[in-house]
Amino acid sequence: MALLLLLLIPAGLVAAFGFFGYGLVTLGRIGRRRTGPPVWQRGLAALLAGVAAAFYTWGLLHVAGAVVDAEDGGTDSSPLRPCRTPGQWERALTVVDYTVDYVPLRFVCETTGGGRYAAESVPGYVNPAVLGFALAAAVCAGAAAVGSERRAREDPAA
Repeated sequence: MALLLLLLIPAGLVAAFGFFGYGLVTLGRIGRRRTGPPVWQRGLAALLAGVAAAFYTWGLLHVAGAVVDAEDGGTDSSPLRPCRTPGQWERALTVVDYTVDYVPLRFVCETTGGGRYAAESVPGYVNPAVLGFALAAAVCAGAAAVGSERRAREDPAA
């Protein structure tokens, strides 16, 4: 599980910078020549995907911190520190293990008797922001694809 986090965090950073770079280059070319809406939409889709990747990577960093905290042994390691919720100490005393859910991104504490609850390690704005920006990027990319296809049908010589 920790190995997957070590792979996803750099991949998320590379994806975010790649999407930002592609989006900025695409939108930068618009100033040099006259282009149609599909080019704008592709650039905007790339920027939105970059923001979604950046938010997801930010959440992964929070989950990685919680995993490091949970794996830290020694004094004050039981119950697991990420599973301690203020005002709900009884629930934290029944924690036996943890897992990581990647969609939606969260650190999950497993209790005796098969119960589970999400710890408050990932900020509440991360998952909605990832979903919103990813959906907006998909809509922009779809609109660009439809616009390019429509333009190709209207002008077969292009």
